[in-house]
Amino acid sequence: MAGETRKPVLVTRRLPEKVLTRIAAVCDLDLWQGPGAMPRGELLQRAAGKAGLVTLLTDRIDDELLEAAGPSLRIVANYAVGYDNIDVAACSARGVLVANTPDVLTESTADMAWALMLAASRRVCEGDRFIRSAEPWIWDPGMMLGWNVHHKVLGLVGFGRIAQAVAQRATGFGMRVIYASRSAAPPETQQRLGAERLGLEELLAEADCVSLHVPLTLETRHLIGAAELLRMKPTAVLVNTSRGPVVDEAALAAALRRRQIFAAGLDVYEREPAVPEELRELPNVVLAPHLGSASVETRLAMGMLAADNLLFALAGRRPPALVNREVWS
Repeated sequence: MAGETRKPVLVTRRLPEKVLTRIAAVCDLDLWQGPGAMPRGELLQRAAGKAGLVTLLTDRIDDELLEAAGPSLRIVANYAVGYDNIDVAACSARGVLVANTPDVLTESTADMAWALMLAASRRVCEGDRFIRSAEPWIWDPGMMLGWNVHHKVLGLVGFGRIAQAVAQRATGFGMRVIYASRSAAPPETQQRLGAERLGLEELLAEADCVSLHVPLTLETRHLIGAAELLRMKPTAVLVNTSRGPVVDEAALAAALRRRQIFAAGLDVYEREPAVPEELRELPNVVLAPHLGSASVETRLAMGMLAADNLLFALAGRRPPALVNREVWS
């Protein structure tokens, strides 16, 4: 972009300094400095006239926002692998590119799924709260018993990059891996991971640990509800690191309270950042504040990929992680 006019861009949240420095070196940077998400009115106002937006899942990008931004907007670079906050069709209709940050958070999110699975299965957080309460205790053979994860059955709902990384880790635990997805993985992938494809109902009935890895669509909203939870084993653990609305939280709270399943580990929520009281008061659910990609290395890598997407588009080059490819062609 040397010799060109510096294009105005809006970044809706403070990102790692290295990312902001890179963008500011070639663009006229407008950065939201306030705490939390940018208020809707502020977002609409400050998007006006921008050539690029770097957004988060908390920013709704729809017709109203695109109208406010105006015809100068070239790209929306989402700082996330998911982009259900963006009306991609509306962007495409206006010739606005949409990009995300896949791959760079795969391994960290897989680590988080395993952290939740182990913590829920072995009641780690319950134990932590108990110790902090300073209640008197002595080791007892029946104290705070959980369930083993090793040599059990891991069920993966969805079988994309993150699910396959979770499956890879399962080999070290000697687990049988089953998965449910709209299409079968290539035979070599199934063979490498020792994974078997089943229907969702069969998977829920067989799995000791069920980990969710599907995008949020009309078809996957409340994919796991009361009927699905009833199909699971009473000793099973449910883990969600995908999108909150994939799980019916009211149904999950009821299933946990009635001990229809053993435990759950959640990193995402239906109405994030709100977490229902009925979940917060239950001892058999591990709750994390959307930490799937929350490592220093991964958040920086996400930012640098978002910056690549932004700067490539503004320079007239194809962003490396373009979502609506039809706009480019």
